[in-house]
Amino acid sequence: MDLILLLKAFILGVVEGATEFLPVSSTGHLIIVGDLLDFNDDKGKVFEIVIQLGAILAVCWEYRPRLQNVAANIGQPSAQRFIVNIAIAFLPASILGLIFHDMIKEHLFSPITVAIALILGGFVILAIERWAPRVDTPTVDDMDWKHALKIGIAQCCALIPGVSRAGSTILGGVVFGLSRKAATEFSFFLAIPIMLAATTYDLFKNWHLLDVHDLPMFVVGFVTAFVAALVATKTLLRYVSNHDFRVFAWYRIIFGIIVLTYFVGLA
Repeated sequence: MDLILLLKAFILGVVEGATEFLPVSSTGHLIIVGDLLDFNDDKGKVFEIVIQLGAILAVCWEYRPRLQNVAANIGQPSAQRFIVNIAIAFLPASILGLIFHDMIKEHLFSPITVAIALILGGFVILAIERWAPRVDTPTVDDMDWKHALKIGIAQCCALIPGVSRAGSTILGGVVFGLSRKAATEFSFFLAIPIMLAATTYDLFKNWHLLDVHDLPMFVVGFVTAFVAALVATKTLLRYVSNHDFRVFAWYRIIFGIIVLTYFVGLA
């Protein structure tokens, strides 16, 4: 058993789980940390896909009462509206992602691209916090299909590594009148189908790279990502109840500048 490899799996699992649902770009962090750990080959990319499943299951576990309630009351208008909103928000990014997936993976998955997106995204967050409209949709149950479509379109920005899926959906929700808590919760719910679709597609394309001897590495990363994501989602919901997102903006800007300086220096 390669202990160094397991340590890398643990670190990347923590990074994935801690950043997946924060507006800081988990994909960007995985690209950067994977590059620093020299774990960015084809097998490393498959590993990143597997640990994303751990993060998804953390959200499913955290919101299992809500998901069970929707399933049990599928005939009720509120449950149907919830499902329709998720489906509408899911479509734009899934369609564009399917069309441009290979091109994005080939040309945009680099630390320098991520660093630039982190910095620009930080300034966008600061601008949104400065000029955010008043809240007219306090909870997820108050959303209509137009809110969902707008958030789904905003999510398309996250196809660029470093932009952040969570950031584009949460801040998009805030721009369109959702409360911070409602935008954050909807982002969590929307993550389930979009991430399941993306991971299933990537696993199907890279199935030949999976090896039973790598099982310990996958287990460590998967479990670590699950636990870290569970902690991160609970913490973020408590945080947004009383704070804005400026701290994430400054983190993105500072971290992006450090990363850009480092990797430009290596070029």
